[in-house]
Amino acid sequence: MSESAASRSQAGRILFGLLLGLVLGLAAGAALPESAQPSLNWWIDQVIQPAGRVFLRIIFMVVIPLILSAIVIGTMEMGDVRTLGRVGWRALIATFALSATSVGIALGLVNLIEPGHSLSAESRHSLVQTYAGASQKSIERGSQSQSVAATLLNFIPENPLAEAVNAFNPENKGGGLLAVMVFSLFVGVALTIAPRERTATLRAFFEGMFEVSMVIIGFALRLAPFGVACLAFAVAARLGLDLFRTLGIYVGVVLLGLAIQQFVVYPITLRFFAGRSPLRFLNDAKEAIITAFSTSSSNATLPVALRVAEKNLSIPPRIARFVLTVGASANQNGTALYEGVTVLFLAQVFGVDLTLTQQIVVALMCVMAGIGTAGVPGGSLPLVVGVLLSINVPPDAIAIILGIDRFLDMCRTALNVSGDLVIAAVVAKGAPDVGT
Repeated sequence: MSESAASRSQAGRILFGLLLGLVLGLAAGAALPESAQPSLNWWIDQVIQPAGRVFLRIIFMVVIPLILSAIVIGTMEMGDVRTLGRVGWRALIATFALSATSVGIALGLVNLIEPGHSLSAESRHSLVQTYAGASQKSIERGSQSQSVAATLLNFIPENPLAEAVNAFNPENKGGGLLAVMVFSLFVGVALTIAPRERTATLRAFFEGMFEVSMVIIGFALRLAPFGVACLAFAVAARLGLDLFRTLGIYVGVVLLGLAIQQFVVYPITLRFFAGRSPLRFLNDAKEAIITAFSTSSSNATLPVALRVAEKNLSIPPRIARFVLTVGASANQNGTALYEGVTVLFLAQVFGVDLTLTQQIVVALMCVMAGIGTAGVPGGSLPLVVGVLLSINVPPDAIAIILGIDRFLDMCRTALNVSGDLVIAAVVAKGAPDVGT
């Protein structure tokens, strides 16, 4: 079985687990009499939820090594900025600009539409009561938020190991997960500058760490259908049909954000910074976009994207190979947008009102996570969990959206590959003299 076929099979099992858990949870919540609710709650709290959390715990334990290794590798793949010259700088600036724009769209839409607030007051109260400890800590943390200047300063860690250990500790006053990301970025940049022959072992270490982390995540995803069924049962039994309406609005917000980036931001970028017709560009690039949508993998789409860039879009091979190869790991506009919507949506669901400073931190995390997201189906899941933990939103909430994640993964991967091609076109416009 091919990798893409295996991924589709796994996604189907997770979706089945979600649906089974939701149906059984709704049936249990509606059919059992009021007198049986205490017994149901006991089974949920003591048996069903703990069983469902097993696969999440496996993911939790590799979040830090995955983020550290992925960002270091993604930064190394950009090459030495001193030797890349204009090509490298234009690609780097365009990558961060488009990622920041996508996250800005995500935060704007979630604050405007407020999909998480579509839950009834009764359902939200039930959910918050279930996770009362974590929710209260989040609220207290928000009320004690630091100034913008102090927050920005904490992004540069004094002790990276301490930040890694306390990344998910709500009492931590440092930069937490974002400080770990910044440290990883510094390490990646330093490795591109340091002599390769002296850093070969360290490079191999990070590459090995990344591969091992992905294997462990693979173990966790094998348990995901069972885990999602258990967690979905717990949520559905307590929230009822109210959950489906909220979930539908969430999907609509994600798709709206992706559409704005694809059909508004990218065309403007192509017209003014690449001097190209957006409609013609989209038509010429459709093969790569469709492949990305069907495989949900930027890495699997890379050979097709390279051929499309060189043959259909007439982008110089040197630029296409550099930008698209790096972009398969380091330019994840769609993923950054999706993570921004998901994190703020789940915070709203749990009644956690993030301050402006906290939302800025979430935005920066999502931009950085775009560098550290694996270009494979489901590669963003550990990073979403990591960001949720950093703002102390119960990570069990990921079960609410995990079953429909495959479809959203297809959509955001198509946007990721489109963004790679757009950046390649922008860079080619600024370096017309670059040959093969």
